[in-house]
Amino acid sequence: MTHKDILAKVDHTLLKQDATWEQIRQLCDDAIAYGTASVCIPPCYVKQAKEYCGSRMAICTVIGFPNGNHTTAAKVFETSDAVAAGADEVDMVINIGALKERRCDYVRDEIAAVKEAAGGRILKVIIETCMLTDEEKIIMCDLVTQAGADYIKTSTGFSTGGATFDDVALFAAHIGSGVKIKAAGGISSFADAEKFIELGASRLGTSRLVKIEKSSGA
Repeated sequence: MTHKDILAKVDHTLLKQDATWEQIRQLCDDAIAYGTASVCIPPCYVKQAKEYCGSRMAICTVIGFPNGNHTTAAKVFETSDAVAAGADEVDMVINIGALKERRCDYVRDEIAAVKEAAGGRILKVIIETCMLTDEEKIIMCDLVTQAGADYIKTSTGFSTGGATFDDVALFAAHIGSGVKIKAAGGISSFADAEKFIELGASRLGTSRLVKIEKSSGA
């Protein structure tokens, strides 16, 4: 698998609190230059980024980020607002406390509500694996499938851990038909990225791979 093949699966990401438009613009330029799947950016920059990129790059943003304990109504509004601003994809964080309490209907229905608000755009569901047991991860594979989301995603990158090979393998064994996998958080080499893809991930959330490729002069 070539670096180009791997980069085509990357959501080139910048979600830091102090991100400026100049940094977001550079992120977009690099994503276009290296052929990534999308840029994943804060909601406040979606409109500006969409106007800047046009059809040259898909714009992804985050919903209920990073903690996930917003109300469903707030997540639905965030999603509708992002779509109106030009978002092509949305990555939402589940309500982890609700999952811990086994309020599975709530978690499933919230995902479904965000999916509806996304209006046909790709929805990736961040379950924050570092906070979950394997049993909870398997439950989430089922709930994400039931809710009709497009992807299950490992991590925000803002908690105590990111993507692991074991978690992606677990997802691959339990997600339903039509649900894809996004590994995100801590992916720092092309070798690791290729391993995640071999295990079943079809998207990778990272900023480091483009930086590595850029620094190599490729």
